[in-house]
Amino acid sequence: MTTTEPSATADPAATARPSLRDARQRFLSGDQLPGGVPEEVVAAWRRARFFGVPHDLAEPATDPVRPVESALLVAARPVLDRIVPALGAGRSLLVLTDERLRVLWTAGNVPGLGPCPVLSEQEVGNNSAALALRARRRSEVHGPEHFLDRWQDVSAVSVPVLAPDNGQVLGTLTVASRPCAARPPHPQAALAEAAAAAVETELRARAGRAERVLLDAYLRAARGRDRAVAALDGRNRLISDAAQELLTPEVLGALERTAVRARQAEVPVLREVAGEAGRSAEAGRAVVPEGAVVSEGSASVLPEGAVVPEGPEVMSDIGGFPALPDSAGCTARITPVRLDGSVIGVVAVLEPLKAPAPSTSGSPSPPVALAGSSVPWRHAVGRAVELARSREPLLLTGERGTGKSALARELLGPGDAQVADAAQDAGLDRALPAWQADRPFLLRHAERLTQPGVAALNSLLDTHPDAPLLITHTPGAPAGPCLQRLLDKLSARSVTLPPLRERSEDIRELLSALVPRPAPGQPPLTWTLDALRALERYPWPGNVTELAHVVRALAEHRRASGPVRRAELPDAVRDGPAARPLSPMEHAERAAILEALRRHGGNKARAAAALGIGRATLYRKLRGYRG
Repeated sequence: MTTTEPSATADPAATARPSLRDARQRFLSGDQLPGGVPEEVVAAWRRARFFGVPHDLAEPATDPVRPVESALLVAARPVLDRIVPALGAGRSLLVLTDERLRVLWTAGNVPGLGPCPVLSEQEVGNNSAALALRARRRSEVHGPEHFLDRWQDVSAVSVPVLAPDNGQVLGTLTVASRPCAARPPHPQAALAEAAAAAVETELRARAGRAERVLLDAYLRAARGRDRAVAALDGRNRLISDAAQELLTPEVLGALERTAVRARQAEVPVLREVAGEAGRSAEAGRAVVPEGAVVSEGSASVLPEGAVVPEGPEVMSDIGGFPALPDSAGCTARITPVRLDGSVIGVVAVLEPLKAPAPSTSGSPSPPVALAGSSVPWRHAVGRAVELARSREPLLLTGERGTGKSALARELLGPGDAQVADAAQDAGLDRALPAWQADRPFLLRHAERLTQPGVAALNSLLDTHPDAPLLITHTPGAPAGPCLQRLLDKLSARSVTLPPLRERSEDIRELLSALVPRPAPGQPPLTWTLDALRALERYPWPGNVTELAHVVRALAEHRRASGPVRRAELPDAVRDGPAARPLSPMEHAERAAILEALRRHGGNKARAAAALGIGRATLYRKLRGYRG
């Protein structure tokens, strides 16, 4: 099977000229290259030499093991089988790779082109599949642009295949042929792009069906009132209100791992997972209030006739899967959910213990009731809880809106703490004289302190190094020498909270915590799957604070009924982030353009007129935002 090789951005016209063949021979022999050779091509040859790829390679040095199961191949095979007749006998080769450029499938035939199990640059040098994977767009490589001798008479075009839910590259589709016309595009570029688009459509359809299966399994398990049910597939979660009360981050993590591993192995139909403390205890009942489904997660409905198996078999553990932690105050009965014979997720029915055993670990960690179970968030909170146990200064840093003040208040607890805000008392003229040395002191916005305020705080720490002081700081402008001295003094006892873009998996939990309680007789705010995905992809420059504003505005001002749809989200959230980092001015421009387009129904001419710019300028700016 041959590889369709990356098209460096080199001009394929130059690729077909004998001068490029001559340049390659000069490169291989170490002679000086002639002028006019595209730098991208020379760079690709140099990378191949750096990787130690021999130009006369007959077979790759390694023979990678193909994945036993590939969701991409399962979705792509029916599409590709329909395309194969269009290749023409002996004229083209069609190749599908995974995200590591391991060849999953090939069809067609080109005389002189042999099989190749992997298309990574490290193994075979410059080729269109590797280039398409790196550039995330259609790429072509022609003749002597390739490094290998065996591909000097090959023209190839490759297109990345993207995941429908998160846009990640799942693999590549390549069409390889004998040398084609000198100028791009490759004559079968349209075929490659159409094939990739068809595979992505099939992936999207299959993903939607799996989510419907998971949702239906959740609904069946949640029959009746007051049942604690969670449905998980490693990416999506559906969690009832009662389950929220039982699911600590540790229990949720154990269930997530169970869901992921269940998708990779066949498991018995029904088993029970429990901590040691729960295996001899009597379990109570569990819960699911009506209407908790769409608001908690993303999934959707079993095909007609499918059932979630139920039965009397209850075992103490799932063989090979992690049990719940010993401190868990519940047991979990796990039911695998299957689609077309494969496990796609699990449903867990949680049952609280009547008398949970006390934790055997020394001093239990004080609970921090802030939504989020992602690894970065749990790590930061755990570190803050550990440091807050001693009555010494603690510094919480992070971008604006990450929850520093909320976490600080949670760490201080309900006691009689004094709170000062440097944004309102920059010199601490009012706060410090009123502070009692044994009373916890929370100082917000330390970056807003004036030099006298910083000097007073440094002096206080010099005389009371063990003061119960908790400070929040938002990095930004360079700190002055006094403030930098304060930050250096607290650096050993500081915790940086992660921005929301680095813990997007927490957004669904945050939505549940941020949605205001509905008025009597009104349904709770819920979300469509499309809206949830848009919320998870948006980078949230204002972090949790910005998310809270969006949720509050929707709860207060929307007039539509039913779940919140993507179209109701703010323009920047609905349309997704720009393809490259934007300056503050570009952010403002982009927001104004998107709003004008929304008001004028997508008509670019009218939007440009309303903004007072030319239509060509509007098109240019939109292209610029796409990177």
